Amino acid sequence: MPKDSPVDPRGPRFSAWMTTVILAIVLLTGWWRLLAAQTVLFAMCAFISLKLNPWGHVYRYAIQPRLTPTSEREEAAPLRFAQGVGFVFALIGTLGYATGLTTLGMVATGMALVAALLNAALGLCLGCEMYLVLRRYVPAFARPQ
Repeated sequence: MPKDSPVDPRGPRFSAWMTTVILAIVLLTGWWRLLAAQTVLFAMCAFISLKLNPWGHVYRYAIQPRLTPTSEREEAAPLRFAQGVGFVFALIGTLGYATGLTTLGMVATGMALVAALLNAALGLCLGCEMYLVLRRYVPAFARPQ
């Protein structure tokens, strides 16, 4: 995985708000193609780079200049892991909706929605917390020396 530079934590929270809106629309409408697009976005951010997130660009160019500067930064690895977790739930949701297993699609999308909303509203990134626990207890997640 390529290394992304640390990020302003307000950017991922803005992205989480946008993801919350997208996932809520999917739950309300069953529009699985929108969920498929979100799945691709999760995959790009998790497996290539966080810099591919269009909501990050909106934040950096339209919102961040209007905010008070901050020196606070978050490491990218937990955020990318969280995007990978979002990818898994969105993929399951997309497959559920697309194959007629609507309940599976709704449950997976609902779980992703709860995680995105917790991050957006409270700053609690469940995927990031999972990453930190795994890094602590699973040798494969330990930082290279």
